[in-house]
Amino acid sequence: MATAAKQGPAAPASYEAALQELEQLVARLESGDMPLEQLLSQYQRGAALLAFCRDRLEAVEGQVKLLDQGALKTWTPDTP
Repeated sequence: MATAAKQGPAAPASYEAALQELEQLVARLESGDMPLEQLLSQYQRGAALLAFCRDRLEAVEGQVKLLDQGALKTWTPDTP
């Protein structure tokens, strides 16, 4: 059995890309057609995509709160 370290999938390019991939992944998981061996890795990818989306939404929510308070600042997304 090979134990080579492998890198996980790349981070999504945008919130929209992450959301689209997450929706496709959920559809595949719900279909029941995925081999058991792939379920865990796909679930982990889904969790990572969900965390990415939540982080982006929280960043935008923080910017909206600043705007609502009249503290206008330029928003730059955090990129890993």
